[in-house]
Order: sequence, then structure tokens, then C-alpha cells
Amino acid sequence: MNEDIQFILDSAKEQMDKALSHLESELVKVRAGKANPAMLEGILVDYYGSKTPLNQVANVNTGDARTLVIQPWEKSMLTPIEKAIQAANIGLNPQNDGILIRILVPALTEERRRELVKKAKAEAENAKVSIRAIRKEANEDLKKLQKSGTPEDAVKEGENRVQQLTDAYVVKCDKHLEIKEKEVMTV
Repeated sequence: MNEDIQFILDSAKEQMDKALSHLESELVKVRAGKANPAMLEGILVDYYGSKTPLNQVANVNTGDARTLVIQPWEKSMLTPIEKAIQAANIGLNPQNDGILIRILVPALTEERRRELVKKAKAEAENAKVSIRAIRKEANEDLKKLQKSGTPEDAVKEGENRVQQLTDAYVVKCDKHLEIKEKEVMTV
């Protein structure tokens, strides 16, 4: 196979891997009724005037299946952490006891479970759209190669490989969604 075509295929695969890993990281944030430190990823705390990720100013652990425990490295950070969690508006209510912060993760209602499944489906669809955009870009690059003298059958073979890659990644997205949906809907 032509070196240029292989480069386009490798580049498309790398970008599709990124789209899939982004989907995985977004699905981790969709909570399934169990306490998970990843639920608090992306929360920024005001640390002496600069916004700092929560996991860089405190330990975040699970006390049990329904409790998150946040232990700041400095006692003075209790209130800013509490405020940051409330400001994030993720449906969690922090409880400050002067030493650490506990968050009780409420059991999910049927309605809330359905909302979370919708959110997970939207994330999976976004990943598929990204993958299809990568396919389109790769096919355009292949067409440019054909115009610059690459044999048509080699370009057609490249397009077929890009389509196979796209199909495989769409299936992976569906699998991730299926697993998350089962996790969320299990009571």
C-alpha cells in the first residue's frame, strides 16, 4: 500500500482513538447511583486566587457505595471546596464537618435514570459524529492524492479501509453506550 495512504489511515485511526477515549471520559462522569471520585472531575476550586482542579487540593475517595469523602490537604480549603461543588451544579450536596467533606450520593429515581441514559446517548452520538467527520476528512485527503497521481484502485482500497475503520469505531461507541446504559438502569 502507498505510504501516503497508510499515513492517512494511521492519522484517521489516531483521531478516532481520541474520539473514543473522549467518549469514555464523558461516560465516566454520568453517574450510575454509585459514588465514584470521577464524578467530581472537572470541578475547579479557588485556591489562593487561582482555579485549581479539586484532586490537586484534596484527596477524593469513596467511603462506601453511596458516599464520597473529600479530605483537603489544608483545613482552610474546606469552605472553597464546598462552594465549588455547589457551584458546579451536579446535583450533589456537600456536608462539611470541619475536618472533611462528605457527599451522600442520592439513589436515582426512574426519571433521573432515563435522563442520564439520554445524556449518555447524546455523548455517544457526538462521538459517532466526530468519527464520521474524521472519515470525511480522510476520504477528502485520499481524493487529493488521486488528483496528484496516485492510482485510482489504491485510493479506492484506502477508502474501503477508512470505512472499515469507521464501522469498527461506531460499534465500539455503541458497546460503551450499551454498558453505561445497563449500569445506569440497574437498580
